[in-house]
Amino acid sequence: MSFNIISVFLVAVALAMDAFSVSLTKGFTQKNLTRSQKLWYGIFFGFFQFMMPVIGYYCVSTISVAVESFAPVIAFILLTGIGANMIRESLSGDDEEITDEFSFKEVTLLAVATSIDAFAVGITIALLNDPLWISAVIIGVVAFAFSIAGIYIGRKLGDYFGDKFQIIGGVILILIGIKTLLGL
Repeated sequence: MSFNIISVFLVAVALAMDAFSVSLTKGFTQKNLTRSQKLWYGIFFGFFQFMMPVIGYYCVSTISVAVESFAPVIAFILLTGIGANMIRESLSGDDEEITDEFSFKEVTLLAVATSIDAFAVGITIALLNDPLWISAVIIGVVAFAFSIAGIYIGRKLGDYFGDKFQIIGGVILILIGIKTLLGL
């Protein structure tokens, strides 16, 4: 199979869907994100979506098979834990603490959890002998753009629908975790 830029772009869009969903959730649950904090979401999601194919590409060995088999479980645990915490905080009624907190730790965990699928794409890129850097850059840029768009769209939805989106956001994260675990 030869390299096809359109195929790489479509793969990048598919990989960016989880990052978009999480960003959408963050957009409607974190009310006072600054522009720089919104940018950090895009940078983190884009960076990890860029790096995971690179790591997967260079790990085409027995280690990659072991890591790949555990990747869905890791993503499931991270996303389910963060989603359950969002639901718990929403039901506690302390809206100020929930909606306005920005955490690099949480952004990192979310970025890692949503980019684990890109690791397998890196393995595929290596096996097909496709150009790594072009593919990784496209994947990272698309994830960056989708994440920024998700934050802004989520903010608009949050303004329109109100604060109970915290629960919906938590459920979305848990569903993404379950989808990843089941390989759907």
